[in-house]
Amino acid sequence: MRDKINIGYGQGFWGDSILGPVRLVSEGPLDYLALDYLAEVTMSIMQKLKGRDPAAGYATDFVQMLDRTLPEIHEKGIKVIANAGGVNPDGCLQAVLELARKKGIKGLKVGVIDGDDILARIPELAKNGHAMKNMDDGRPLSEIQDKLLSANAYIGAFAVAECLAAGAQIVIAGRVTDPALVGGPLIHEFGWSPEDYDKLAASTVAGHIAECGAQCTGGNYTNWREVNDFVRIGYPVIEAQPDGTFVVTKHDGTGGMVTRNTVVSQLLYEMGDPNRYLGPDCAADFTSAVVEEIGKDRVQVSGVKGSAPTDTYKVSLSYQNGYKAVGQLTVAGPDAIEKAKLCADIVWGRLALDGCEFTDEEKMVEFVGAGVTHAGILESTNPPEVVMRIGVKSADKAKVNRFGSEVVPLVTSGPPGVTGFAGGRPKATDIVGYWPALLEKSQVQTRVRVEES
Repeated sequence: MRDKINIGYGQGFWGDSILGPVRLVSEGPLDYLALDYLAEVTMSIMQKLKGRDPAAGYATDFVQMLDRTLPEIHEKGIKVIANAGGVNPDGCLQAVLELARKKGIKGLKVGVIDGDDILARIPELAKNGHAMKNMDDGRPLSEIQDKLLSANAYIGAFAVAECLAAGAQIVIAGRVTDPALVGGPLIHEFGWSPEDYDKLAASTVAGHIAECGAQCTGGNYTNWREVNDFVRIGYPVIEAQPDGTFVVTKHDGTGGMVTRNTVVSQLLYEMGDPNRYLGPDCAADFTSAVVEEIGKDRVQVSGVKGSAPTDTYKVSLSYQNGYKAVGQLTVAGPDAIEKAKLCADIVWGRLALDGCEFTDEEKMVEFVGAGVTHAGILESTNPPEVVMRIGVKSADKAKVNRFGSEVVPLVTSGPPGVTGFAGGRPKATDIVGYWPALLEKSQVQTRVRVEES
């Protein structure tokens, strides 16, 4: 057993900078590289892509990143754990193997975890009495079952550890939890058991701190003027020990900062009950964590307590929930806000004149530049220009498209100073609804396998 391992977290979401993982690999010591590509809406997008092309449905950015880093990763023996598989882990696996062969890398072991995707099993589960009611409002899944786009259980770190134990240097997963990308290596390296709740809770806290990438090293930080060199901001590195104690740091010479405040700011991110942060492997007590600076850009976290997990997995489902269209125009010159408000009234009036009306709940109008982001908190000013964002939603796609045809005409038939219409006519796009639910763990079976280039 090693006395310490370094896990770099190089991706906070699908679309994060490719420089995060590229620089983590090249600029300092690393044992593992963790990469998080998934969010609730991402799964539905991937499912739609797979519906159009059976070979799609995974994070193509992951393969593009490996195209730049794979030779160095292989040479240094860095192990990579990513949930880039989305709804098609096998497709991602084959793309990585093809890339390795193209680069002449032989003997690269790539593992895949699946079993989290339960979309095809929903009718069977419903028939067997698994209601999967909406956790927010208690509605039965039957209300939207015929509109489902994706359904994925949040599986835990032990599946990742199993894949590493099978010899994989690169682990590709679907919807594992974000902290599992850190917890998996720790379980594998340190031999933790499913009953090591305190240690598993520590890995949950570590993964939660690192899961948004540079958000714990100075990104999105309130005191942003204190942050040095955003251009070369360092992504987090977790230095973990067998007892669950860990240090949050970054590679030497990189930008950004790691302080108690940057770490605690991220620790509080998306927090529900801090005494009982639920995950598939344990329940973590975030209030038990002792967070202290032990050196420049080095924050140690210790003393985390945990308890047994629930007997259910959280399941993230998405469904088709109507259509929307949003357009925007810039309104400039004197009395910009007054003119922008008139523009919105004109759009609604002309639509009504043609027999196309929307309820207040179906309409949206924002005046960016007039304090809309902090409405009711900051006093609105009278700026020389604003951006009017106007939109609608409806189950009627044709009605939504009819709205889109009345935005651009304001340039010539509205008040003066209207511009910024280069985006053209807004068109109806799908609204993806989110449905959180619970499912007994006994109903989800994960599988791992490893292939070699």
